[in-house]
Amino acid sequence: MGLKGAQKALFPLRSVSDVVRLFELELRREQPDLVLLSLVLGFVEHFLAVNRVLPTNVPGISFEPAQGPDSLTYFPVADLSIVGALHARFTAQIRGAVDLSLYPRPDGYSSRELVKKVSDVIWNSLSRSYFKDRAHIQSLFSFITGTKLDSSGVAFAVVGACQALGLLDVHLALSEDHAWVVFGKDGEQTAEVTWHGKGNEDRRGQTVNSGVAERSWLYLKGSYLRCTRQMEVAFMVCAINPSIDLHTDSLELLQLQQKLLWVLFDLGHLERYPMALGNLADLEELEPTPGRPDPLFLYHKGINSAKQYYNNEHIYPYMYLAGYHCRNKNVKEALEAWADSATVIQDYNYCREDEEIYKEFFDVANDVIPNLLKEVASLADSVEEKGSGERGEVRQKVTLVSREVDANDDDDQGSEDPREGRRRGPRRESKPEEPPLPKKVTERRRPSSGQRTDRPALEKEEVPSSGPSPPPEGPILTFQSEKMKGMKELLVAAKINSSAIKLQLTAQSQVQLKKQKASAPRDYTLSFLKRPRKSL
Repeated sequence: MGLKGAQKALFPLRSVSDVVRLFELELRREQPDLVLLSLVLGFVEHFLAVNRVLPTNVPGISFEPAQGPDSLTYFPVADLSIVGALHARFTAQIRGAVDLSLYPRPDGYSSRELVKKVSDVIWNSLSRSYFKDRAHIQSLFSFITGTKLDSSGVAFAVVGACQALGLLDVHLALSEDHAWVVFGKDGEQTAEVTWHGKGNEDRRGQTVNSGVAERSWLYLKGSYLRCTRQMEVAFMVCAINPSIDLHTDSLELLQLQQKLLWVLFDLGHLERYPMALGNLADLEELEPTPGRPDPLFLYHKGINSAKQYYNNEHIYPYMYLAGYHCRNKNVKEALEAWADSATVIQDYNYCREDEEIYKEFFDVANDVIPNLLKEVASLADSVEEKGSGERGEVRQKVTLVSREVDANDDDDQGSEDPREGRRRGPRRESKPEEPPLPKKVTERRRPSSGQRTDRPALEKEEVPSSGPSPPPEGPILTFQSEKMKGMKELLVAAKINSSAIKLQLTAQSQVQLKKQKASAPRDYTLSFLKRPRKSL
């Protein structure tokens, strides 16, 4: 399957606009050429983010100068001779290694053995030793020129190889941290084709049914993306990595990614892709496009997509929204979004391979939220020092009370649900861990932590303005869990001792009863704290 005349006519690609035109042409077709598009993106990314040195002695490689806003910029020219050769090499490699006559295709659909064979070809073509989490190895350009791919890149390569073989029923399946393929009539069959985490090559060819049955986040309880060809194009666009180093991004790659995502958005191909909408919203926050919706619209559209098409089983749409509010110091809105994400995760059973999402929650609870509250508190203090006299508007007081578990809850203490021991919530979401601050600042910050954890163990209740007895000033945080009750004195101390709080959490975790109270729909168990954490 060589390049068609209409494709060749667009070469050479000398600018971001030229690449966008190629994608627009391919997206109008029923079967966009995944191999071609991935090679082009990989080529451009390589010379804009990996090797930015202008080659003077490499035949066929040139850079197109263009006047940027501040200085002269250069764009790598994707010549037809180079891209065509890479395309032909990939196609020949796959077709030469897979003999379709050995794999019957009843009713025109691929068999599991055939899909496994294609994945073997990709897998066995990779270098034996390389750092598999390194940047810029997600495209077929990296596969052809360096025999390196990351985990999701392998899954995409398998789908691209199947398309090159004419196996049009094989499509990419995506969760929020993993990729595999679906095939057969209506995509009813599933097959692992890549590793996850430290490598599980022995799973290749197996179904994902066991992971779905375990109710693990890795497989989203079956509410994962079943991609069309156009959504697979969206996946490769989202996979663009503009990072030159830890502190610098390629402006051209950011512009290319943003424009391509808008093309996909306008054609309706992001409607069922929540994470792509969050990615586009982040780009719009960085550099707004005139006449386009604002980032908040896109963040909420991603959340609505997850609710409408995926049973509200996705975490990252809420994380995207929380990150936006956090960057803009919207404390209340950020805490609400994080709390919504915690509500979603509580319905999953904790599994070993779900570690990534719990690291996210741990970082939010122990790093992001304390730093956010510290910045806001510092801002409030600076306002007070200027004599604003608006103390009541920027500072609240919190009353901490303990509440005994209802009798009905005690009746459920002996639940024998075997899943209870596996159900996990976000890591230490109920533990407010902050550096020591003056007492007034501590009182200022307690309500925010309470807002974050109103799902698991803290219930924030507004005190009525009138009553038979004068209520405590400000909201009340009511502790239901024994763990949090035991930390009450630590939390109301003049100085927050984070080490003592850690010790209290650890000590109580070690003596936690094996029989846990059955989890209510909005309640967390904290038995995951018994598992030793790995260093981050």
